[in-house]
Amino acid sequence: MAQKMTSQSFIEKEDRYGAHNYHPLPVVLEKGEGIYVWDVEGKRYFDFLSAYSAVNQGHCHPRLVKALTEQASKLALTSRAFYNNKLGDWEEYITRYFGFDRMLPMNTGAEGVETALKLARKWAYKVKGIARNQAKIVVCNGNFHGRTITIVSMSSDPDAYNDYGPYTPGFKNIPFNDVVALEEALSDPDVAAFLTEPIQAEAGVFVPSDGFLKAARELCDQYNVLFIADEIQTGIARSGKLLAVDHENVKPDILILGKALSGGMYPISCVLANDKVMLTIKPGEHGSTFGGNPIASAVAMEALQIIKDENLAENSDKMGQIFRKELQAIKSEMIVEVRGKGLLNAVTIKPKNGKTAWDVCLEMKDMGLLAKPTHGDIIRFTPPLIINEAQMKEAIAIIKEVFKKMG
Repeated sequence: MAQKMTSQSFIEKEDRYGAHNYHPLPVVLEKGEGIYVWDVEGKRYFDFLSAYSAVNQGHCHPRLVKALTEQASKLALTSRAFYNNKLGDWEEYITRYFGFDRMLPMNTGAEGVETALKLARKWAYKVKGIARNQAKIVVCNGNFHGRTITIVSMSSDPDAYNDYGPYTPGFKNIPFNDVVALEEALSDPDVAAFLTEPIQAEAGVFVPSDGFLKAARELCDQYNVLFIADEIQTGIARSGKLLAVDHENVKPDILILGKALSGGMYPISCVLANDKVMLTIKPGEHGSTFGGNPIASAVAMEALQIIKDENLAENSDKMGQIFRKELQAIKSEMIVEVRGKGLLNAVTIKPKNGKTAWDVCLEMKDMGLLAKPTHGDIIRFTPPLIINEAQMKEAIAIIKEVFKKMG
């Protein structure tokens, strides 16, 4: 009988045969249900990362499993060379759900961002009248929109862009949450769009000042510039509202969604816009073999319906308030700041006795809770939005015990 592989043997296999482009926490998972995951040895953990907010509806939600398997058994892929009987339903459902005229389906978050950039540039030349190849897109320092060459060209993080040049031109970086800098940038008549995350998630959950998004919307209107909201991580109820822009009742011209659009079941992303923007792209000018496939269409509709049926935006807001209040009460020299909205939260860590944010995450793992550092000194806490109060308090008790142990 073959010997069962251990966590270490799986880790060694990945290290031997895989690219070294990730540095995972040393845990090997084989099962997930709701807010929990289990490793290959059978130990259960609270998942406080949710696959970077892709698993908002919880692991293996039975409704999503059903939608996926039922559609997979009928028809998986046709490409867009032909119509299928699911895509139109999804397009109608999601445009009504978010209040836009049209949707363009893709697969990954980065593809969604690339689509939005292409739409903005096409609109700049066809509608705004900017001279060809002169359109600029304003972005914020600290942004994370993906990993493609064009997207890293607008990054301010050397780890993201070093040694990937030459870079794609046409981007103007400004500080995040700076209305004065934004107005100065948008006053350039060659600016086509302003692209931002309403909350900078990957950067460490930086929430802008109240009024920033509203001011950005007004400035975009004033200077005839498209407002593009990247809600790949912040959307689908993660921040305590359906979209993070909803905290200021702001409507973007282009909305980018991904991650929890599938409940973590399948790579799905999309871009939403009204006719004046979306119809600037004509047949043959943009597309994707897998974008809008029948499985994606069925899964995305169910994933969004679960958000409404289970009141996950409201639960996210309520549980997030409990989480921040409890963590802000922890007396620890290692905790510098607790911040966030809904269940998109972060804790900035100050090293103590040689122990860093990574060490805090290792200790939490040993005690049954999984989270991951970003940018070295920040730990994000983003559990599935289905977490209830009893589960949240149990998880907080683990976090408190870790900081008590570590000082």
